[in-house]
Amino acid sequence: MENQRRRRSHQRMNHRGAFTLMEVLLVLIILVILGSMAAGLFTGVGEKARVDSAIGQVGIFKRQIRLYQQMLNRYPSSLEDLIRQPSDLRNPEKWVKLLDENNLPLDPWENEYRYAQPGSHNPDGFDVWSMGPDGVDGTEDDVGNWD
Repeated sequence: MENQRRRRSHQRMNHRGAFTLMEVLLVLIILVILGSMAAGLFTGVGEKARVDSAIGQVGIFKRQIRLYQQMLNRYPSSLEDLIRQPSDLRNPEKWVKLLDENNLPLDPWENEYRYAQPGSHNPDGFDVWSMGPDGVDGTEDDVGNWD
């Protein structure tokens, strides 16, 4: 009698000692669903961060260009004028290096920022912009001081 009890309890332990194929598949399916939901949430986060970075850099250029205009009573002819003194200034002693760079920074997509004065979006002032993720000028993903 004692032997039968031990055998039954031993059989029960052996029977529940492993997962069934159905249980393993169910767990895998749940993990795949959760993984695909997480991937959907995080897709585009990196691109949004790059766009936000470009917006911030355009804002810095905008402030520095306005400061240049106030100091010298004219807009810079290019963004280079913010880091290197132009040779055609009437009052060169008023010029101050406005960007603490040796070279102009690139946008988050490794393209040069663009500048136009007068601007097509701001005809009474200037436009400064990044060509955005597609790297093509004049498309709707451009990031500029007109947004």
